[in-house]
Amino acid sequence: MGESIYGLQRTHKCGELGLANVGEIVTVMGWSHKRRDLGGVIFVDLRDRSGVLQVVFNTAIDQELFAKAEGIRSEYVLAVVGEVVKRAPETVNSKIQTGEIEVIAKELRILSQAETPPIYIEEDSDVNESVRLKYRYIDLRRPDMQRNLILRHKVAKIARDYYDENGFLEIETPMLTKSTPEGARDYLVPSRVQPGKFFALPQSPQLFKQLLMVSGFDRYIQIVKCFRDEDLRADRQPEFTQIDLEMSFVNVEDVLTINEGFAKKVFKETLDVELEAPFIRMPYQEAMDRFGSDKPDIRFGLELVNISDIVENCGFKVFADAVKNGGSVRAINAKGCGAKFSRREIDSLVEYVKIYKAKGMAWIVVEQNELKSAITKFFNEDEVKAILDRVQAEPGDLICFIADKNEVVYDALGQLRLELARRLELLNNNEFKFLWVTEFPLLEYDAEDKRWVAKHHPFTSPMDEDLQYLDSDPGKVRAKAYDLVLNGVEIGGGSIRIHIQELQAKMFELLGFTTEQAWDRFGFLLEAFKYGTPPHGGMAYGLDRLVMLMAGKSSIRDVIAFPKVQNASCVMTNAPDFVETKQLKELKIKTES
Repeated sequence: MGESIYGLQRTHKCGELGLANVGEIVTVMGWSHKRRDLGGVIFVDLRDRSGVLQVVFNTAIDQELFAKAEGIRSEYVLAVVGEVVKRAPETVNSKIQTGEIEVIAKELRILSQAETPPIYIEEDSDVNESVRLKYRYIDLRRPDMQRNLILRHKVAKIARDYYDENGFLEIETPMLTKSTPEGARDYLVPSRVQPGKFFALPQSPQLFKQLLMVSGFDRYIQIVKCFRDEDLRADRQPEFTQIDLEMSFVNVEDVLTINEGFAKKVFKETLDVELEAPFIRMPYQEAMDRFGSDKPDIRFGLELVNISDIVENCGFKVFADAVKNGGSVRAINAKGCGAKFSRREIDSLVEYVKIYKAKGMAWIVVEQNELKSAITKFFNEDEVKAILDRVQAEPGDLICFIADKNEVVYDALGQLRLELARRLELLNNNEFKFLWVTEFPLLEYDAEDKRWVAKHHPFTSPMDEDLQYLDSDPGKVRAKAYDLVLNGVEIGGGSIRIHIQELQAKMFELLGFTTEQAWDRFGFLLEAFKYGTPPHGGMAYGLDRLVMLMAGKSSIRDVIAFPKVQNASCVMTNAPDFVETKQLKELKIKTES
């Protein structure tokens, strides 16, 4: 037993009590959630992390105690000693887990008073998010927020247990590391003892976990904070948490199988959802061709259909020119939407795709005996029939077309597909559809910088059969890379790594590094590869994104205790903030202002 509080020792949490405790004298502690004064009787809903419990103060039993209870206000912190009694059948509250019992108070301590909170402590509050984050310690009292963080705890615990059972060792890697700029910006930390030099906060433990494989640890796991100084959105934060893994002597299938086992375990033990494994495996190019995205949501259809071969010589210049210029013409059949959508709604879809760089959207409404469209006059009868057959059109359908460069067509139609799903209410947050996207391109060409860049990162191994193209046609090389996608969100990704020094040096060369630059930035890795490196691979989950989807939320801010806002600041603590001049002098740093 711990030390008493004001002479009292808590015996139970509020949500733990039930019919089995009837007749017991208990001591409970928590916050006054609601207070109802019915004249001679006061009811207080006492709340803690475990739930809500009704406490009764009756003037007929103890007038002095009743008078004290009259002073209770919302969010006062209380300790109550009382007897658990069974409620009368007509007063049972089925909405709370303790609804069959109540506690008749015999003693009351007000442990802490509270001003009126700026946020209602209620489920799914619609209070402005900036207010919620400024008073986050109050916002976190809300039951739904507490459930989210309890779920996060459970996911992390299951991860540790599962990977431990499968031979993984939890090993910590450094937070203060070397800056190796390639991709997102680093957060930099100045060194006081080496003026002018900087540490970087890790964007990932990538290099250290590979070095742990060189060290012979075979299987590694870490639940680790990572940092990226990049623009934020709903599923990004400047600091985020990864479930980080690496394994030696494995191939792609080994990595996928062990992680499917984790997904099955975590969904069963937290949500009681049975996942079917193996998950769907879909090559990158197939995902792009069918869904316009490398993280497709496969809970619904509305797949893309390529009609480029039908229209490459048609009379509609927009379509024909797109194909002749190396692009494509693709369509989505929005089943039933021709009959369902007004002209204004169709026009709003035309405007929507322009957000994604499409110049416009052509469309055909299929009716019983005619087609409504501004473009059908440009096609002959055979072309129209071929298009309708290809998209499996039926009366009532709306056929939407985008013609442009492939990247624009994929992006615009992929996003249109999601917008149609939202409008048609096809998205079910209680349905969980996993798939692996595999065989990503190893490299992408950056037209602005006029160089190749890594699609994932520079340590990803090319597929063996594509090694022959590294010099002659780098864009044709596929990677031994894989992303785990859930309901259209990438929740994890990884690859089999390069483990041969010569191939790693070649990769740096393709990315435009000189030998000196490669050794300056990554010399410690290249040096390590001289001393016997096992084939290895791994992946990392975004813990925040995973828990967000499991909790049915749309923002990772709802599953992080103290998140940042859009400009990467904390409105509660006012961080980042100015520091004292003395601190800057110690670091040999001058600011412009």
